[in-house]
Amino acid sequence: MPAHIHLQNVSALRRSALRLPALLALVLALFGSLLITTGGSADAATTGARAVSEASRHQGAPYLYGGAGPSRFDCSGFTKYVYSRFGRSLPHNTNAQYAAVRHIAKGAAQPGDLIFIGSGGNFWHVGIYAGNGKFWHSPKSGDVVKLAPIFSSSYAVGRV
Repeated sequence: MPAHIHLQNVSALRRSALRLPALLALVLALFGSLLITTGGSADAATTGARAVSEASRHQGAPYLYGGAGPSRFDCSGFTKYVYSRFGRSLPHNTNAQYAAVRHIAKGAAQPGDLIFIGSGGNFWHVGIYAGNGKFWHSPKSGDVVKLAPIFSSSYAVGRV
C-alpha cells in the first residue's frame, strides 16, 4: 500500500475519534431523559410493591378515628403510616393526601397507588391499591384493615 494512502486512512481515523465524544454527548442529551424516566417507573413499582406488602402486615388492625398506627388506623392514618415506613410523608387527611400526590389515570393504576373514593375533588376515603380491582383500607368504626374490592366507581388514583 502506498504511504500517502496509509496516511490518509490514519487522518480519517483521527477525525472520527475526535467526533466520538461529541456524538456520545449528543446521544445522551437527546435520550438521557428516557433513561431517567425508566428508572423512576421502576422505583415507583418497587416502592408500590413494598407498600402493598407493608399494608398487608396490618390486616385485622382495628379502625380508630384519628388513628395513625402502628396498631390502630383510620383510612388516611393507614396510608400515612404505611408510606412513612419508606420515608414518604403524607398528611393525615384524605383530601390533603390527594393534593399531595401525582394524579394518575385509573387505567394506569399500579399496586401501591392510592385510591381516593369520592368525586369532584371531594374525597371521603383512601386506601392502597393492591391490583386486580382490590385495595387495602381501614374502612370504618367497628371494622378492621382488610383487602377488599374497590367498592365505588367514583374514585381517583394518586401516586406517592
